[in-house]
Amino acid sequence: MQRSTLLCGALLAVVAGLLCLVGEALGLDTQHVALVGGALGGVVGLVQERTPAQRAVGFLIGLFVAWLGFAVRALYLPDSASGRAVAAVVVVAVCVLFAAGSGNRLPLWTLLLGAAAMVAVYEESYTADSPAFLAQSPSAATGVLLAAGIGFLATSLQWPGRAPAADVPAEAPPTGDEPAEETREFATTEGERP
Repeated sequence: MQRSTLLCGALLAVVAGLLCLVGEALGLDTQHVALVGGALGGVVGLVQERTPAQRAVGFLIGLFVAWLGFAVRALYLPDSASGRAVAAVVVVAVCVLFAAGSGNRLPLWTLLLGAAAMVAVYEESYTADSPAFLAQSPSAATGVLLAAGIGFLATSLQWPGRAPAADVPAEAPPTGDEPAEETREFATTEGERP
């Protein structure tokens, strides 16, 4: 178990470093999203709840919902605490509706991680220049998606796995709160054994 954790951590560290180096060499602005995107994508890969596709789709939808939240802020809401509060409530509510509407096949936590990723990498840029939303937000979204996708792949390929049988706790002994097993008496006719 410890070896797998070390391997996952090493892969994520290499991913974050490579994203910074390659992004700078290619003229991409991935330096400020490498750790956030790689780490959040790594979490989506590591947590083994639902299928990898369901977790990835949940993350993507959450990121897109947060992007739409920025669009609503730019077009309709004042740049104030109340405008940010309304956008935050709407983004979280829409994520909850997606999770509930999918019958929880899309885990809520993946939707919220996707939304958090977008907010983490774009909020500062948005606050500095909200009218440039259409010009700046696509690069922020693609940068965090690239980093998260690579982090997701790195941890999905090598995740810690299930605990070995020796580490799995045995079933708890009965506490006495459970109903007693029913006993049935069978009537037998003469000569038959029960």
